[in-house]
Amino acid sequence: MDPIKNPFSPGAGSPPPELVGRDPALEQARILLGRIKNKRPEKSMLLTGLRGVGKTVLLNEIEQLAIREGFRTIFIEAHENIALGPLIFPYLRTLLFDLDRMAGMSHKVKRGLAVLRSFIGTIKMTLGSEVTIGIDIEPERGSADSGDLEIDLPNLFVAIGEAAEERKSAVAILIDEVQYFSQKELGALIVAMHKIQQRQLPILLLGAGLPLLQGLAGEAKSYAERLFSFPDIGALSQEEAAIALKEPAQAVGVHFDSAALEEIFRLTKGYPYFLQEWGYQAWNIAESSPVTLQTIQKATAAVIRRLDQNFFRVRFDRLTPSEKNFLRAMAQLGPSPQRIGDVADILNNKTASLSPVRAKLIKKGMIFSPAYGDMAFTVPLFDEFMVRVMPEWPLIPNIMV
Repeated sequence: MDPIKNPFSPGAGSPPPELVGRDPALEQARILLGRIKNKRPEKSMLLTGLRGVGKTVLLNEIEQLAIREGFRTIFIEAHENIALGPLIFPYLRTLLFDLDRMAGMSHKVKRGLAVLRSFIGTIKMTLGSEVTIGIDIEPERGSADSGDLEIDLPNLFVAIGEAAEERKSAVAILIDEVQYFSQKELGALIVAMHKIQQRQLPILLLGAGLPLLQGLAGEAKSYAERLFSFPDIGALSQEEAAIALKEPAQAVGVHFDSAALEEIFRLTKGYPYFLQEWGYQAWNIAESSPVTLQTIQKATAAVIRRLDQNFFRVRFDRLTPSEKNFLRAMAQLGPSPQRIGDVADILNNKTASLSPVRAKLIKKGMIFSPAYGDMAFTVPLFDEFMVRVMPEWPLIPNIMV
């Protein structure tokens, strides 16, 4: 079959040809946008889910909803090694200039820029000599310049909210990979949105992150669960997975046998990224329609090779030897959540000595705690990869030291 017409699109954040099973989250976002636009209080949303479930795709879809509703949007991807202040500054600067262009400089927009200028002076950004802040306005002394992010960021958000309100506009801030923020930074975001909600200003936050995000938010501020909803974005059902594969193919005259669809679901467990990988490879291997079970069996080797070289390998290569050994022990126990004591038994080690490794793996986003004392992989099927990549797996007792 013609690979140019292949409808499937495996990739980081690549929109699938058919967005299936996400209607509840999209409807919740639609209601949130409508209520904020009409100055009615509503919880902002932080989407949570494992790698490969399509959180970024969904966040992009919600941004398009916001734009259609007349919102000004900024989309930010958090990083492990970039602080919140330097990360968010250029987006807020662009936002305020965008509000300024709507009808000339207004008092509230000018004040928003002055407060942003004050904020810049406190976050101690390291700028190259060729980089300029680009705000030719005197800072507003005493506003967002304390040096305490939990004080300054809320004051900045309020100034921006007031500027948007004066322009009869609304702002949607979308942030992907929220779990990478420090507790202090996440706490500052929560405080900022708390103040915005108290004043009923037209700003909302739509974020996405790994399943540990809800716990991190609660640790940062105890009232986070009263301020945000945390929709769980999970794997698709067998019926939804079949639709995600069948409908894009049928649109270009290709059909999947039911046995082929069942085998793909068995292999992928319904995770959207893997569905796209199997669909993509099956299309390229199939000589003609329909796509059969035999086609899927042939495609599987190519899919696993691609996943091992890219999707899994990029995460594996970030691990230290002790972290790899820890995850290999988890994989030995199976894909379900595991107890650290069971991992310690396999490694012939003390539980207390493994705690630092566990903490580092959580920080790197490799594992999370679905329940007290339990650990699980954040990457679906990673346990199978660990067994493939470390088949011999000699135990080295002192590797954890």
